[in-house]
Parts: sequence; C-alpha cells; structure tokens
Amino acid sequence: MKRVLLTGMSGTGKSTVIKELAARGYEAVDTDEGGLSELVSVPDDEPTGLDPGQDWVWREDRIHDLLSTCDADVLFLGGCSPNQGMFYPWFDHVVLLTAPADLIVERLATRTNNPYGKRPEDVARTLGLLQTVEPMLRRGAGLVIDTSVPLDRVVARVLRLVGVGA
Repeated sequence: MKRVLLTGMSGTGKSTVIKELAARGYEAVDTDEGGLSELVSVPDDEPTGLDPGQDWVWREDRIHDLLSTCDADVLFLGGCSPNQGMFYPWFDHVVLLTAPADLIVERLATRTNNPYGKRPEDVARTLGLLQTVEPMLRRGAGLVIDTSVPLDRVVARVLRLVGVGA
C-alpha cells in the first residue's frame, strides 16, 4: 500500500484534487472532513490558519487509525496541519500543492466548499502563511506541483508520482 499526503496552503486545490481522485475511484480523504481534524486553542500570537487563539489540527488518534488500517492500494490524504510532520514517516510521498498568491486569493473568494477565506483577515493570514509556512512545507515535500495548470494535469502528475494510471 502506498500513502500519499497532498498538502499546501488554503486555496491551492487540496480538496479539489482529493475529490477528483475519489471520483476516479481512488481512496482519497480530506482531513478537513469526517472528524479527522479539530479546533484547538493556541496562544493568541501564534500564527495560525484561523482566528488568533485558534488552530485546526489533525486528530492524531484518527489519522493514525486511518493510516494504519486503510487497505487500499493507494491512499491519498489531503490537508495541512501544524502536527502533520509527525506523520511524515507514514507517507511514501509528500506532495506540496502550490499556486501564485493572486490565484489563491481568487480561489478563496470564489470557492463554495469552505467558508474560510471570505473575510479580509482570512486572506491576509493566508498570504502571510504563504510566506512563512509554505517554505517549511516545501522542505518536507518530495514533489511540488503548481496547481495553476488545469486540474487534469495536476491529477496526472500526482498519479504518475505514485505509479498508477491517470
């Protein structure tokens, strides 16, 4: 079994790629859904993806259970969390999805599957994290994919990485 993490900032297309992989019959899970993540309190001055004093983190017990019990040939997990690094040893591939800042802002403003990014402070926070967190994600990734290209090309690159048909 191969395990693949698709990570990146808000608006880079993680959920969209996960949905497309699932539509193609792959086991593809969005960590923002199904109780895999939870809201936690953090210091007010900690830079997070949410409001000051709050962050959205993976539920370690549930992520561990998913990674250890899923029996699909390939499991794609999509998400970004401050505690994701502890799970890197479980993944065969860590893929960073990235996009230019102006495209991320456009996607946040127009997406309908998630309310995050509609407020000016969400956009400002995301752009700040693009400068501070994305470089850390880039260092941990084995592949970086620019999602400003059409979705079918992004998915094809991901599938080629893991050696399965597009």
